[in-house]
Order: sequence, then structure tokens, then C-alpha cells
Amino acid sequence: MERHEDRHDDQHQDGPSDRHQDGRRPDRSEDWLLTDLFEVLGQRRGDRRAAAEDSPLEQVLAACEVLMSDVGEPSLRAVATRALAAYAQLDDAGKRAFFTHVTRTYDADADQVRAAYHRWEEARRTGSRGEAELVRLFDAVEPPRQQLLRRMNHAPDATLALVGMRADVRRLMREDPALRPLDHDLHHLLTSWFNRGFLHMAEVTRDAPPELRHHLMRGERVHPMADEDELRRRLEPEDRRIYAFFHPATGEVPLIFVEVALVRGLPDRITPLLAPGPALDPAEADTAALYSINNAMDGLAGISFGSLLIKQVIEQVGEQLPHLTRFVTLSPIPGFRHWLTEQAETDPQLALLARNLDARTDPDEVRPRLLPVLTRYIAAERRADGRPLDPVARFHLGNGAAAWQLDWPANDSAEAWRQSYGAMINYLYDPAQLEHRHEDFVRRGTVALDGPLRNALTSPTNAT
Repeated sequence: MERHEDRHDDQHQDGPSDRHQDGRRPDRSEDWLLTDLFEVLGQRRGDRRAAAEDSPLEQVLAACEVLMSDVGEPSLRAVATRALAAYAQLDDAGKRAFFTHVTRTYDADADQVRAAYHRWEEARRTGSRGEAELVRLFDAVEPPRQQLLRRMNHAPDATLALVGMRADVRRLMREDPALRPLDHDLHHLLTSWFNRGFLHMAEVTRDAPPELRHHLMRGERVHPMADEDELRRRLEPEDRRIYAFFHPATGEVPLIFVEVALVRGLPDRITPLLAPGPALDPAEADTAALYSINNAMDGLAGISFGSLLIKQVIEQVGEQLPHLTRFVTLSPIPGFRHWLTEQAETDPQLALLARNLDARTDPDEVRPRLLPVLTRYIAAERRADGRPLDPVARFHLGNGAAAWQLDWPANDSAEAWRQSYGAMINYLYDPAQLEHRHEDFVRRGTVALDGPLRNALTSPTNAT
């Protein structure tokens, strides 16, 4: 595994944070400055207690006030470090209180936004293009929360801590939608900090550091790994590969990783790809199957790296093994069972199909009725915005892949049965067609169908 020592050492507000270049802790002058700042803040609040006696919530709220005051670079670093250390001690109730305070206290000022907008409108009415007024409008619209978060990013390892903070926001937001503006701000900043220019793809090899191996096992949610033996099965044989994206601010923690199996023929069941067995000589493989793609950080949800990683993996594997003829996935269909249950409420035929599936009726009897319904779900069913219902379909079709073949039963796990009655699908990544299919999907909402799935859809005997 290539180690990642090229950490950025600049401390600009809009870039990833890092330690002092020589790894030292903040010096004593910074410690005294931090103490003085909190004493001044305590006096402003009429609070005579020492900062050390405050609860973690009081400390992080006080640190936020200091960070938003007129302070210089050394104090920013020291106070940001204190803020994140105090945040790390909060329980969920404390985190919710902190997030609520930040969301409300550091929101955009509606009066300033209106005034800036009217100045811009007035400038345009008088014949000016209003560039200066538009810049001031942009400044007014941006909530001070974003400045606060950028200043927190001055602390050592702050970028990774802020990714964790967003994961907390997203988790607590399920019961408290009022936190959505803060999630939006974190998403906006992390999208900038984790742009493609910072990312580095590497193949994870058998000598990967223990920390990286731990994160692979923890981050695998599609096909969970119980122990190191399962990880070795996916990592060490010659016919298995794992590739990951890394970022200077996250060290050995991967942002996203993809697991690849070199196989002969099109894989239609997941078990042979996961179970122990003799390795296939890569020279005898004709297909690279991308069978598991995982975003390893909840705090980076909604920041898309998958399409970049898949395309780079296909390029690299294709260069290493030019005799390969196909690049496919073996993907879950996570929304199918929920959709079928809803449809069955008004469609007697689908209700009968659902009952047969629940009863685990003979697959040979069920398959001819199930596959056309799966085809309809993938190819025809849409959300209100015109995109496919299934989230995995949206991901791969948006990357320029084509839906190729439906597989059932393909996954016997309890989770796969809960999601899709064990059905899976192969998406084909044809390097020559990726750009064209991507544009068709984005511009016209076209679902690319090819191979067996296209034939099944056009066959009159398989019409739904």
C-alpha cells in the first residue's frame, strides 16, 4: 500500500487542516493566549468560573464565540483545538444543543440580505451591472456558520473531525429537521475541501497498515466482513483487488473503496465471489466484476466520489489486464421489495407474486413472473423528478453504465431478502459508451438497457 505522507501544510480557511509541519504541539505562548481569551470571554458573560470548570457544552459554545471574534492565526488554532476537544466530549443531547445553537445564532441576517438585494436591484435599474453589489449580496447570504466551521478547520486534524461532526448532524437530523441548514453548510464546505484535486487512488495490497484494514472492515456495508479472514479473501488472492480514494486530511482512512473480482463469464450470484475457494489465474479471466462499492465515511454522504473511482479503476485494471472484455457490477436492488409491497396493495397479480416470494415458492415457478416485474422497476418506474426509483440504479446509470442482466436468486443474505427478495443486477461499464450514456441519462433521463435485459424488455413473451 502506498503510504500517504504528502499532507498539505497550509492553513488557509478554505483548505484541509493539518498539524504543525514538525508534528509539535502548540507552544506555551498559545496555551497562555487561550487561557487569556477564555478569561476575557468569562468576564463578558459575567461568569467568574475558570474555563476548566465549564461543561464541555459551555466550553464549545464559548470557543465558538471566540472564534467569531477578531482574533489572529495563533489564537484561531488554539481555540479551534479547544472547541473540537470539547465537542468530542459531548453526548447526543449536548451535540443536539450545540447544533441548535450554531444553526440559530450564526444564521444569515435577513435584514442584511434584503438590504443587499435591494442595493443590487437598484444598481441594475440605474444601468449598472451591479458587480460590487452582487458580491456584497453573496457575502450577506452566506451564513456566519460557514465562517465558524472554516475557523474550526484551523485545528490539527480538524477536517476529519468536521467530517465526523457532519455524520452526527445527519444522524440527529432524522429526528430534528431544523438542523438541515447546518448539514447544508457542512456539505457545501466538505464538497470544496474534498474535490478531485485532493484525491489519490491507490490499490490496497496485502501489506496494508492495520488502521487501513480496520477501516475497510468497518466501512463495508454492502457485504459485511466478520473477521480478518474474510478481508484476506477479498484482498490477497490474485483474482481479487481493492481500490480506494484517499485524501491528505484523512491519512489511512479511505473515503470510498471498490472491491473487484476477476472472473470468467458474467457473475450472477454473490456467494462465489465472497466464499473461500481456489483463485483464478488473472490471465484466464475475461471479466472484471465490481461487486461492492462503499462510502467509508457517513459524513461525506452526498459528496460523489464513486463515479470517479469506478472509471479510474476500470482504466487501471484495463491497462494491467488488456485481455479483459467486460467490466460489470453485481449490484443490489435495495428499493424493490418496498415498491412491490406498495404496488401489491392495488394489483392482485403483484399481490400474488409477493405472497409467493414470502412463501419461498419454487424459484423455477416464480422466476418467469418476477423478472418482468424487476425489469419494470429498473427500466420504467420513476420518481417525481424523472429519475429511476432505485438509488443504486440512479448511481450506476448516472455514471454512464447500462443495465445488463437481472439475477435471481442471487443473494441469500437476510438483508438482501429484506431489500429485494435476493435479486441483484449486473450493470455494464463500456468505456467507449460511458460519456454518451451519461449525457443521455442526465439530459434526457434515458435508462440505458443492453444485453439480456434489453432483449427481455422487447420480447413479447416477457411483457409485464
